[in-house]
Amino acid sequence: MFLRISTTHQPATDLGYLMHKHPARAQEVKLSHGKAHIFYPEASEKRTSICLLLDIDPIEMVRGVRKLSGKKFALGHYVNDRPYVASSFMSVAIAKSFSTALNGTCTAKPELVEQELPFEIEVAVVSAAKGGEMLIRKLFEPLGYKVNLERHVLDSKFEDWGKSKYYTLKLSNNVKTKDLLSHLYVLLPALDFDKHYYISRGEVDKLLDKGKDWLGKHPEREQIVNRYLKNFRSLSRMAMEGLSLAEEPNEEKGPIEIDKPRRKTLHELRLKRVCQELVASGAKRVLDLGCGEGKLIQLLLKQKQFTEIVGTDISHTELNRAKDRLHWENMAPKMKERIRLFQSALTYRDKRLHGFDAAALVEVIEHLEEDRLEALEKVIFGIARPKTVIVTTPNSEYNEMYETLAAGDMRHTDHRFEWTRAEFANWGDRLASDKKYSVSYHPLGEEEENIGAPSQMAVFVLEK
Repeated sequence: MFLRISTTHQPATDLGYLMHKHPARAQEVKLSHGKAHIFYPEASEKRTSICLLLDIDPIEMVRGVRKLSGKKFALGHYVNDRPYVASSFMSVAIAKSFSTALNGTCTAKPELVEQELPFEIEVAVVSAAKGGEMLIRKLFEPLGYKVNLERHVLDSKFEDWGKSKYYTLKLSNNVKTKDLLSHLYVLLPALDFDKHYYISRGEVDKLLDKGKDWLGKHPEREQIVNRYLKNFRSLSRMAMEGLSLAEEPNEEKGPIEIDKPRRKTLHELRLKRVCQELVASGAKRVLDLGCGEGKLIQLLLKQKQFTEIVGTDISHTELNRAKDRLHWENMAPKMKERIRLFQSALTYRDKRLHGFDAAALVEVIEHLEEDRLEALEKVIFGIARPKTVIVTTPNSEYNEMYETLAAGDMRHTDHRFEWTRAEFANWGDRLASDKKYSVSYHPLGEEEENIGAPSQMAVFVLEK
């Protein structure tokens, strides 16, 4: 991964003083999983550039870290994009290589610290799997950066494979050096949505320290905090409180404007509707299959009707997030008695799934290969056989409404398929007939003429 910072400030060689790195000498910084090389490809009074090149050792990376991107297949620890994508590795390298500049210190020319300089920045490459170009712009443009992006193809020899999630990012802005480095330090790992080390309370302190001068004013501050802390809710809440977003009213500022009620997201609407269907079914013992971080479980807990709520997921990490969201350690004993969380794969028989009144699969089936759906059908509808089963999945017809999606793109890189309303109905009708269920279909979200709603739901009821 590669970072280039250039300036045309006169004299441009002042960049050497700001970065505390002499243009005539290449330097090397040792990292926990490789090296960072620092050098100047150009250094003149008109234009000077400093480069940070990371040489990551993928074998050492696997030895030293338990959790890495690419974990969904057997060789994922060894075959992944981590050595090449600007992420938390780059943040660590920036902090180690340019620590003095990041802290706003320049002994030789202290007047430069508070001066906004014209900078051009190039980062090769960034990953934006969850948000694409729109996300990149939402993170950088509010800070005054002009953003230029080059999206890369998956393979130049197979153009029909389409575009990848990787971009070469070019930025330009008049900004203080310390602010530029703090922006990169926070936003690159937030953009990549991954960390190569364990997330703890210490990460909150780092975030608040590096973002203290700007993050609280950023319109996407909540998203940045959540992504930087990998959606660990307790840590995100702690960080948001630390930013002290709520300002005290005073006479100079005038009256406080009352915010309009926040519009619920599609996911919130989806979960609310699923919860309503589960309540209407009369179920007392409920399964949340593929529960993720436990958002549906959180809603179900508010309904006294449910005496037992079980959440399962194939990912142990997601189950830990669910416990974090549910405040598991501090939960009242009576409430904790109503919940069970355990790891399970929905394509293999599991006796723990038997005997429940209802089950929900919220945005789950599209993460399976289509040829694995038969196994899921057998396990859930053929063996476990809850009286009610609720399935939701994206409506692919609606994808044309998303500006960030090219023709044929799916909404998430982990989706193996996305169905039209007709395809979903064909699957549901066949499944209901085979397994002796009745089925009804419902749109989720605001409907558009001819293309339907963004998501769709099927409610299967076991025939008596």
